[in-house]
Amino acid sequence: MTDTRETLRRHILELVAEYYATAHAPRPFVPGQTRVQYAGRVYDAQEMTAAVDSLLDFWLTAGPRAAALEDGLADFLGLRHALLVNSGSSANLVAVAALCSRRLERPLQPGDEVITPAMGFPTTVAPILQNQLTPVFVDCRLGDYNLDPAQLEPALSARTRAIFVAHTLGNPVEMAALMDVARAHDLYVIEDACDALGSTYDGQMVGSFGDLGTLSFYPAHHMTTGEGGAVVTNSPRLARIARSIRDWGRDCWCRHDSPPTGACNRRFEWTIPGLDEPYDHRYLFVEIGYNLKMTDVQAAIGVAQLEKLPGFVAARRRNFAALYAGLQQYEEFLLLPTWSERADPSWFAFPITVREGAPFTRRDLTTFLEARNVETRLLFAGNILRQPGYLDVPHRVVGSLPNSDRVLRATFFVGVYPGLDTPRLDYMLACFEDFFTAQRRT
Repeated sequence: MTDTRETLRRHILELVAEYYATAHAPRPFVPGQTRVQYAGRVYDAQEMTAAVDSLLDFWLTAGPRAAALEDGLADFLGLRHALLVNSGSSANLVAVAALCSRRLERPLQPGDEVITPAMGFPTTVAPILQNQLTPVFVDCRLGDYNLDPAQLEPALSARTRAIFVAHTLGNPVEMAALMDVARAHDLYVIEDACDALGSTYDGQMVGSFGDLGTLSFYPAHHMTTGEGGAVVTNSPRLARIARSIRDWGRDCWCRHDSPPTGACNRRFEWTIPGLDEPYDHRYLFVEIGYNLKMTDVQAAIGVAQLEKLPGFVAARRRNFAALYAGLQQYEEFLLLPTWSERADPSWFAFPITVREGAPFTRRDLTTFLEARNVETRLLFAGNILRQPGYLDVPHRVVGSLPNSDRVLRATFFVGVYPGLDTPRLDYMLACFEDFFTAQRRT
């Protein structure tokens, strides 16, 4: 019977690979007709067979593949713990909530202040507000679009307890300056590395500097599980708290392969205050939690993607370099990206700001590119305090945020993801050339 099952499994997986080659194999690029996306899934038969192989086991919740992906991510980042969740947004929520845990000696409390950039994606700010903390917004720097470290000291107050920073589009924040401030003032640090998996600063992976880091595995990001994300940390205590918050708030830390008596080997011997008999550890709840786990089918895709991650990172850097070289001739009108000499970014995208005084607007340029099937995106929320959902939130602000406002009005990005090959990059650069040629005629 076992031989029959294994024969059937092999046959099914062979058919899946054959189906991929028939239905999902890359199609030829036709300039002007094929969409040049800013991002997308990069996969082959390996991911499809991994997902089906997992499905044949029908382990629908987190199981052996999830454990393998958690271990692999921790190894890749050089950290002790990686905790899978169902999205990068959930990873941010879990990270902030973990720092509010009453099981910490000095938890964040309602009204405490968290320094964070005004320019970015909303899910960096939302968990601060959802946990009744107060965001203190600082401006970004044009060019790298990250939090300006010179504004950290002016942002401090007696209520400042943490810094929550994002590595924008894969470009590392100046972590040396940030960590100096954090250590000097005993501040927690969360790194949103959702755009930056594989980026390094001083040779160290971003996401590994602070108390907690977060990752996203949405299809646009460096590797994908569809929906998915992770919380990473070197702290066993924070890892246990974060796992509890992810898993309904229960205290149990068992994984799929734990024995019936639990990883602690005394599962049925735990106590609850006021109860005069032992209690099952799997139903001992110590946090206000959620259910934010990843499924094993998703994790199976992630394991296959993780094997390819170094190649994905190399392709992103190569594509970025090609665009940078091709666009330098337009620097009179375009502000091209900048990065720290101590950083080696794993780029998520290629940001561009139309300079003040240029004879065209951002909309002129992006409309031109989109009409030629080159996909563009604005740089997230720009100044988030201009967004309708954030107009009246409790907050404090440092200065008038002129650069964040400039991003709101003049910045966009195009893609560098591994699905872009030389013909697509050449076509994209040719579209820029056509735009500037047309500009010179007017």
